[in-house]
Amino acid sequence: MAENVFPIDQSKSMYEQDVPGHNRWHPEIPAAATVEPGSEFRMDCREWTDGQIKNTDDANDIRDVDLSRNHVLSGPIAVSGAEPGDVLVVDILDLGPHLPDSVPEGLAGAGWGYTGIFDRHNGGGFLTDYFPDAHKAIWDFSGIYATSRHVPGVRFAGLSHPGLIGCAPSNELLAEWNRRERDLIQTEPDRSPPLALPPEPHNALLGTLDDSRKDRVAGEACRTVPPREHGGNVDIKNLSRGTRIYFPVYVEGANLSLGDLHFSQGDGEITFCGAIEMGGWIELGVDLIKGGVGKYGMTNPIFKPGPVEPSYSEYLTFQGISVESGNNYYLDATVAYRRACMNAIEYLKKFGYTGEQAYLLLGAAPIEGRIGGIVDVPNCCATVGIPTEIFDFDVYPSDEDLVTHDLGSQADTT
Repeated sequence: MAENVFPIDQSKSMYEQDVPGHNRWHPEIPAAATVEPGSEFRMDCREWTDGQIKNTDDANDIRDVDLSRNHVLSGPIAVSGAEPGDVLVVDILDLGPHLPDSVPEGLAGAGWGYTGIFDRHNGGGFLTDYFPDAHKAIWDFSGIYATSRHVPGVRFAGLSHPGLIGCAPSNELLAEWNRRERDLIQTEPDRSPPLALPPEPHNALLGTLDDSRKDRVAGEACRTVPPREHGGNVDIKNLSRGTRIYFPVYVEGANLSLGDLHFSQGDGEITFCGAIEMGGWIELGVDLIKGGVGKYGMTNPIFKPGPVEPSYSEYLTFQGISVESGNNYYLDATVAYRRACMNAIEYLKKFGYTGEQAYLLLGAAPIEGRIGGIVDVPNCCATVGIPTEIFDFDVYPSDEDLVTHDLGSQADTT
């Protein structure tokens, strides 16, 4: 086993660790450890809400979650010799949930994880207008497979990955994030929830930063919710074992951090708390490309997904177009994907699922989201494909409903 450079006592909150992680982005958050280029190492991770969600049958904890504590990240990890303008090369070697006998029983990752639908008041999800209230599904792990007492009739192999991984921003980049997100908020200043999340000093966790700087840094540090130029909360389900990621470096040492481990996820993580969330561990390898940002013209990370993926060969795919509630939107891929998801949900409801169960399933299972035509005015086309092998029943439209089947039956009786 590789050296664990960020061990966690899973019986304690991230705030209580001997070397705490962080839940904000800022270049002054000190590195928790330093590794050499070419090295391999291991890190422990808390579940992204730091243990707020429990293995229960009600969703009050989803409804009441304190988002000012999220995401709790492991790191930062400095890489010797990394300088601004370099590229940090990160290989995801292996990862997984905690072994049930190694952590407290009630902790996500100890043989179970969860998917949640956030309600409108704490941010909502992709389909908040249709599903405004909090819901939750608990998923039990058996090797690589997940099943749920809350979404019966399905069993699927997870494609585990870190939802959030990225390097620290420079002071200049941090200021740019704050400027443009502040400007966006001002376009609709009274909107609830807001269009972006400004710095929030309350519950800011800043690693081992000394007390003399904490108040200032907490007032400047950016929230971890969105992806940005450094990577961050990308929620790309295929960044699993064997993936290589090329990150632009903005500060000395690069200061890599990660968290938000997922046992499985559908494309888009559409419920917002939409993957199967878990705590666990991850093993990484790192290296550097000196001057790589200029050499390769990088402004965002580049991903080379690994070869590990569940082997599902048959999908039932639902189309959506950029038409919603009687309104035509010009080549709007977001509207088209939302409509594809809603079409899939309405279909699954005909097989006995509630809308909320179907929504939770689309967030957790390895669904395939695709952009189809994005040039044919006025309608963009998007699709969502559901692997049919995950169901323990036939989910296809029945051949018995075919007109030719009815004609054949009539012919047999004459």
